[in-house]
Amino acid sequence: MDALQQCFSFIDLTTLNASDTEARGRLFAQNVNRFAEDYPEMPNVAAICVYPALISAVRETLHVKGVKIAAVGAGFPASQTFTQIKEQECSLCVEQGADEVDVVLSLNFFFAGKYDRVAAELRGIRKAMGPDAHLKVILETGALKTEENIRKASFLAMENGADFIKTSTGKMEPAATPFAATVMCKCIAEYFQQTGRRVGFKPAGGIVTSTEALEYHSIVNEILGKDWLKPSLFRIGASRLANNLLKDILSQDVAYF
Repeated sequence: MDALQQCFSFIDLTTLNASDTEARGRLFAQNVNRFAEDYPEMPNVAAICVYPALISAVRETLHVKGVKIAAVGAGFPASQTFTQIKEQECSLCVEQGADEVDVVLSLNFFFAGKYDRVAAELRGIRKAMGPDAHLKVILETGALKTEENIRKASFLAMENGADFIKTSTGKMEPAATPFAATVMCKCIAEYFQQTGRRVGFKPAGGIVTSTEALEYHSIVNEILGKDWLKPSLFRIGASRLANNLLKDILSQDVAYF
């Protein structure tokens, strides 16, 4: 039960649909506000994650302390646009009120072997966002496929400013997998041993059930340890998981989010 509640507190409550409106952003924020009032004994979600156009609506509506506002940026989900546009979009996300920005590593450069371009772009985005907002870099492990590629991408992201590394956009298959999570967490542990800097981990895409959430909780606990079992270092990107966790925690059907 403690692990289930922890998993709930790690959720980036996500809506990333082309049809999302400002009203949907406000509804997400209102539900998070209401949850804090209705279940004061429960931890709240870690963040609300939306497209840039919804940031201001969420910021105006969200009143719960400690819940972050995350946005996807830099040409999400394909990252196939100009570097200057990526930097400007991420800067505007922070200006609009985002605490965190999730960006996709440029796979076009990565697969062409242009690792210096990948690194330079991430450094530029990191600088454009300023020192206070968190940068979460999506590797899109379903496209990377191999352990070698996932390791290379993980270290490129961490060495060039990522505060979190994230498995997937949720827009392609496969999304998050235990295999990718294990490789990434081992890279995080290795990087911490080398530098003393803790980088967070976020599996995302296709994580729906409590059992699936607990599997990732177990991977993080076994490889990185209890120091990573907190929202500042572990997130789960999900849209349907929250209600399923609540159902198992409260032992009743819940359609809260």
